Amino acid sequence: MSFQARMTDPDRTPPAVRPPSEPIYDAQRLVGAAGTALIVLDDKTYTLRITRAGKLILTK
Repeated sequence: MSFQARMTDPDRTPPAVRPPSEPIYDAQRLVGAAGTALIVLDDKTYTLRITRAGKLILTK
């Protein structure tokens, strides 16, 4: 096989598995059975909740 042929062949090497650059949290585990979680940032408390429609709401 020539050098030219090797350069045009598709790369079949599987992509490297990289850890995510930011932490991942499961919202269901954060809020628990109560459905809400308190999150503190700079001495301010926020409430995270999951709606009946399965959406997240963060309020101050």
